Amino acid sequence: MANATVSYLWRDQKAHQNFRTGISLHSHTNQSRETLDFLANLGSKYAMIRPFLARLERRAQKLHGVRIDYASSYWTPPLTPKLAFELESKQIELLGLDSMVSITDHDNIEAPMLLKAVPSARHIPVSVEWSVPYGGVQDFHIGVHNLPSASAKQWMATLAAYTSNPREERLKEILLGLNEEPNVLIVFNHPMWDLFLIGEERHRFMVNEFLQKFGAWLHALELNGLRNWEENRETRRLAERWNMILVSGGDRHGVEPNANINLTNATTFTEFVHEIRRERRSNVLFMPQYAQPWKHRLLKSTLDAIRNYPEFPQGSRTWDERAHHPDADGLVRPLSEIWPKGRAPLAIQFAVRSVQMLGSRPVSGGLRMAWSESNQLRLALSDQEG
Repeated sequence: MANATVSYLWRDQKAHQNFRTGISLHSHTNQSRETLDFLANLGSKYAMIRPFLARLERRAQKLHGVRIDYASSYWTPPLTPKLAFELESKQIELLGLDSMVSITDHDNIEAPMLLKAVPSARHIPVSVEWSVPYGGVQDFHIGVHNLPSASAKQWMATLAAYTSNPREERLKEILLGLNEEPNVLIVFNHPMWDLFLIGEERHRFMVNEFLQKFGAWLHALELNGLRNWEENRETRRLAERWNMILVSGGDRHGVEPNANINLTNATTFTEFVHEIRRERRSNVLFMPQYAQPWKHRLLKSTLDAIRNYPEFPQGSRTWDERAHHPDADGLVRPLSEIWPKGRAPLAIQFAVRSVQMLGSRPVSGGLRMAWSESNQLRLALSDQEG
């Protein structure tokens, strides 16, 4: 931890000036399949949500012969690989820095492989966010950056085989093998996020157990740009406890660029990996958007997911083109192809429009003010930890 620094651009506008390069780690494109099974988890946890989901499930079965299957459904972020790469690059270049972007879609490397055919992005690392089942109740998300291009597809087959048939002894073998690749960076993403709602105490126990078993082959913990102050402070304490280094990870799913980046003087991504792995040196910079109220930022990310983008390529323009579900025959298709007459049921349209209304300026501004007081408290608490 001695060589890891964390700075905030809204406090120090010169924080980046002694560096040559900014690196965007952990972001998603429309090649990333984002599961919808969190809706079922929310319904189990929150009584007020369950009746709405139950009604939706009954109507889908009765009117359309479709049984809602959250685990097999997914949505994709709106940005294509090229648009995502340009968005992340532009934010960094506006600081006067050279840019590097490592895109980490869930369990696939399609985006970086496609981008290698784009001249401005041909040096992009082949990276992925790997879903690692652990303990029978949750997945941990592991960022695997800079896979060797020649063996990337073989590595992906190995990772997928573990995910479908998890065994701890096999996980150790895989992490050991990845660690033996000298230019690969392995990051434990948002480690303190109880994504599967198993309970904070149980989640913390499993994180520490995971690090005890496998931490020797992980190179860094992630300070996540889409998670809140409290959770990231817990991650800092976790890094101190396990003597691990911290790196950035924006986790962008929408159209706002990553809320944090890494600063470096490296000229290639491989040089940056060596800084983290060999020199244990990392400089994380939080961007101004991270200072905004967290709930407001989550709302904005949600709105990005359900907004229409008529200028985008076909298949990415409307939210129901980007959401997929099995049809009556079990074939996974975009919702826009499953709706009767090609239009969402009125109840769904009403729900989406209600959420979209929260993004209107008067409502959004009021919510921002309502959330600002608690956000200022988080900022003050952050100061106490340097």
